[in-house]
Amino acid sequence: MPKNIDFKILTIVGARPQFIKSATISRILNSKKYNGVEEVIVHTGQHYDDYMSGVFFRELEIPAPNYNLHVGSGSHSQQTGLMLTELEKVVEIENPNVILVYGDTNSTLAGALVAAKKPCKLAHVEAGLRSFRKGMAEEVNRVVTDSLSDVLFCPTTLAKNNLEAEGKAEKSFLVGDVMYDSYLYYSNKVNSLKEFHGIDLIKNKFILATIHRAENTDNLETLKIIFSSFKLISKNIRIILPLHPRTKKMVEKLGLSIDGIDIIDPVPYKTMISLLGKTSMVITDSGGLQKEAYFAKVPCLTLRDETEWIETLDNGWNRLLSPNSKEGIVSSVMSLLEMNFSNTIYCENYGNGKAAEKIINGILRIE
Repeated sequence: MPKNIDFKILTIVGARPQFIKSATISRILNSKKYNGVEEVIVHTGQHYDDYMSGVFFRELEIPAPNYNLHVGSGSHSQQTGLMLTELEKVVEIENPNVILVYGDTNSTLAGALVAAKKPCKLAHVEAGLRSFRKGMAEEVNRVVTDSLSDVLFCPTTLAKNNLEAEGKAEKSFLVGDVMYDSYLYYSNKVNSLKEFHGIDLIKNKFILATIHRAENTDNLETLKIIFSSFKLISKNIRIILPLHPRTKKMVEKLGLSIDGIDIIDPVPYKTMISLLGKTSMVITDSGGLQKEAYFAKVPCLTLRDETEWIETLDNGWNRLLSPNSKEGIVSSVMSLLEMNFSNTIYCENYGNGKAAEKIINGILRIE
């Protein structure tokens, strides 16, 4: 028997981190407590490979999307334009009370622009993050979405401070990081892996690495430096590298050598958590994995000039390094491996694992 609907939320997702965040909120929305609330899920198709999309819906038990726009790959403007056209159609059909967007992808921006032109409110989860890097695609998406939102849910105190400095204090709320909610929930459901893809996973005997940002993958010299560094490091310690489709495409196009590196397909979320529980350290350019490493209390080297997750830098848990020197990457990694983090101060910067419910209650109070 269908439930009586008093409030409709249109959730827009399109990329791996958004699937993980939305899983926790969707699970709570489907509980009896919110019986009068309907969630309509729209998958833009920004991430469409099964390794980057379908597997997350199955593994995290996210309800199947009500709509899949199948936008696929393309330039920022192409992706966003196609999303705008299709999202407008969905909004006209569903007439939601609130459009809910996550993070800083093109899917986020498209949802924000559609909400601004339709008679519905906009809620932004992970609001207030700033790298202060002008022209960075993610930064543009964050700033525009925050400007158009009716309610802003901040994961950290610094994020809320950023919004207050921009004059958005009245509509911003510190709720904690829903990604931390997800990590706590799913880390209790993982099976500790002893072997993976034929690789014996001995604790603290391998490095987990990911590379996918355009600033690294689309720069020939930078990508060469990163992979030649990995080859050198792998002579001392195994590197397991789940290869993002964009990175794989560029590696094949440029004919880069991957000898000595354990290349695997992108992994599901719970598998990533299990790998984090055994790795010595993480090397990445991913915003999401920086945080996941921090949640798991694993040291991380981030191959970027800046991070939107400043809190992960506390006490050296995460360190930034420009990927412009093979010698610099190798020496930084070997130095970090020699450090003992067992007595390093760790700060709970991302809330208490109750962000999802605070977000839902905040959405339902929107007038």
